[in-house]
Amino acid sequence: MRYILVVFLVWNSVVFAQDSIPPIKPMKPVKQKLQGGKTKDSVRIEDYKIISYKRDTVFLDTTLSLKKEYNYNYLRTDGFETMPFANIGKPVNNLGVDFNAVSMYPSIGAKALHANYKELQDMRYYNVPTPLTELMFKTTMGKGQLLDALLTFNTSRQLNFAIGYKGFRSLGKYNYDQAESGNFIVSTNYKTKNAKYQMMGHIASQDITFEENGGLSNKEEQFELGDPEFKNRDRIDLMFQDASTVVSGKRYFLDHHYELVGKAKDSASIIATSIVLGHQFTYETKYSQFRQASENAYFGNSFLSETHDKANLKTTYNQLNATFDNTLLGTLKGYIGFYKYHYYFNSVLITPTGTIGNQLSGNEISLGATYKKRIGAFNLAGEAAYNLSGDLGGSLVNAEASYQFRNKHNFTFAIHNESKMPNFNYLLHQSNYENYNWNTTAAFKKQTVNSLMFQYRSDLIGGLSLKYTSLGKYTYFASEATQEQIDAGQENAFIKPYQEGDAVGYMKLKYNKEFKKGAFALDNTIMYQDVSQTNNVLNVPQFVTRNTLYFSKTIFKGAMFLQTGVTFKYFTAYHMNAYNPALGEFYAQDKEKLGGYPMFDFFINGKVKQTRIYLKAEHFNSSFTGYNYYAAPNYPYRDFVIRFGLVWNFFS
Repeated sequence: MRYILVVFLVWNSVVFAQDSIPPIKPMKPVKQKLQGGKTKDSVRIEDYKIISYKRDTVFLDTTLSLKKEYNYNYLRTDGFETMPFANIGKPVNNLGVDFNAVSMYPSIGAKALHANYKELQDMRYYNVPTPLTELMFKTTMGKGQLLDALLTFNTSRQLNFAIGYKGFRSLGKYNYDQAESGNFIVSTNYKTKNAKYQMMGHIASQDITFEENGGLSNKEEQFELGDPEFKNRDRIDLMFQDASTVVSGKRYFLDHHYELVGKAKDSASIIATSIVLGHQFTYETKYSQFRQASENAYFGNSFLSETHDKANLKTTYNQLNATFDNTLLGTLKGYIGFYKYHYYFNSVLITPTGTIGNQLSGNEISLGATYKKRIGAFNLAGEAAYNLSGDLGGSLVNAEASYQFRNKHNFTFAIHNESKMPNFNYLLHQSNYENYNWNTTAAFKKQTVNSLMFQYRSDLIGGLSLKYTSLGKYTYFASEATQEQIDAGQENAFIKPYQEGDAVGYMKLKYNKEFKKGAFALDNTIMYQDVSQTNNVLNVPQFVTRNTLYFSKTIFKGAMFLQTGVTFKYFTAYHMNAYNPALGEFYAQDKEKLGGYPMFDFFINGKVKQTRIYLKAEHFNSSFTGYNYYAAPNYPYRDFVIRFGLVWNFFS
């Protein structure tokens, strides 16, 4: 029942309009007076603005496109570089990786559990002329539904609010595979009439809960042979059925600034200048938890029969900044940041070889600056930050230059450099399982990431991106189990964090191009990856491809816009990362290659007024192309399933 009530409060993951989207006609005129003296007949879809964490602005997009088809999932993002588990909401394996971080400081860890956790940079704020509601519904795997909704409105032209809740529950096709989550977010966006003072902020409360079964215990006989007796997946034997994982967090965020000196709105002077003082505040509490009712040899020896592992992290960040904006020189922002952290467990482990403490805490101070400037067809942007004191942070440098030639060809070049300590669960971890206890703060060094990226886009040639990343002190999880222990099913009993001594080089080449002929189109995306490394610590497939052949047409005398087609996806076999539920992490393995199987989806989508309707037959080739489709070792990808849903916008 609570998931039905959720519709009235719901968080947004609206799909944003891109520059390439053609102008959208104004909504049907209605004679009604709005805030600021406007009438509804003068309101356009472009007036419904969506603002990012960095204050970039786009407008609401209510069109139906292939990109919307790719994004129509519980994460509301394109899953080209991911491989999901059989049930939605469960961990998602990576087919491609990006190491560029947006923060100078480590996170709590348990990265496999965070796909649906909205971080600070994922937040959106709104400026709308009239109330806007968006509802998104989609069926799940087994009992349950996915509901994602947004209500945003204003009390004046200056003050906007948004209330949202995204919730889902999915039982799954296998035993003890249920997943559920709730993301409740309230945000606001405000500016004074003279726009000298501006503020945006949000409160977010999020929780994600998974039942954990450890994967298939007899995959060769019960899954890979395609035995009809086990087509009903709840008959398949699993590693265990008494464990669960939880990620839960609350965040309070405020970003506001005041313009001390402002440019004249009608000034044509090339030296017009403004000076702005600002403050940013973030407070967040988060925990990740693994519980198991009884000990299991799958994770090795334990101290007690029942496991209740819980890692907690509390962080506070304050930033004071000043922005100098000059028409000739560009926009320069300088800031000083104060970061306080407390990562802890509720126990201290004392062993014959030593004591493992229960907390890491401290304060960090950093200095940073950002810069933006447009010079004709060139756009320049940069950011640099350096940690003055503290043990976690290091440095962060981003620089980007883009050039648009005759509005048809866009070139972008970017560099990235960062240095910081690994995530907290690499540094300190405590568990009821004996081998899952470590403190590596004295041994581990700061991980470095250096990357170069080139990107080219045009309607004629398509989109091409090339990125090379060099990793120093690359940090990862792996098992130190022997082959005999692995054969005995004890690989997960010997998982440890490691740092690679040698440099790791990673290259990603990605190309996209759509070909159109009348009402038909063929969209192609292909990715090539290469890793240079001494040991197999970073594993990705060499090739990933996705090709969609589809048909688009307006039918029923213009009442509906229809898109239907078939999507093919394939990636080459590789040493796919394995999943460890006790850590909520994927770990590197080099014993088993997975992949090399086709995946076909058939979809029929339609748009009627402001409603987009989606129907898809997912992985419809699963019964006749071999039962070797895995998302991770012992964790299958989903079988053939038909799912449907819709996205509906209401304008008041």
